[in-house]
Amino acid sequence: MAQVVRRQRLSAYVGFFSFGLQESHDADLPVPFPDAFHQDVFLGTHPGRLDITSGGHTHTATLDVEVWDAAPPEDPAGWDEQAEADFESTSGRVAVWSMHTGRTDEDVVLADTGGSWRVRVSCVGRAAAAALSEGEGTGVGVERYLLQFWPAPK
Repeated sequence: MAQVVRRQRLSAYVGFFSFGLQESHDADLPVPFPDAFHQDVFLGTHPGRLDITSGGHTHTATLDVEVWDAAPPEDPAGWDEQAEADFESTSGRVAVWSMHTGRTDEDVVLADTGGSWRVRVSCVGRAAAAALSEGEGTGVGVERYLLQFWPAPK
């Protein structure tokens, strides 16, 4: 049975309905954030990078990140959006990026070294984040994400 190896809670500053996660050692990435951002899908990918589209224009989302030793059980109930993708990390560390503020200080730690991963991104609170954007403007923790990483099958 799959087990959680590590959990982290971070914040992502959402700007222009988007934020991203990118390999921490990003100097060699062919398409660095936010170039060619996939605005038309919930979860878009480039090598070493994940593009996430939010329900709200400008706010601070909560990210719960879990690293598993194998594929976690699926939990489709209660999420507004959910998608999976492959992710390659050369360092085992991932940085959160914002269109407004750039890279955050705290990295997501996947492992001590690089590797191939599978990730499931789930989100709740999209309608509330959209309503905030149309009304008072910003909020904190209204939109919440669960990002589950596990080693890619070989």
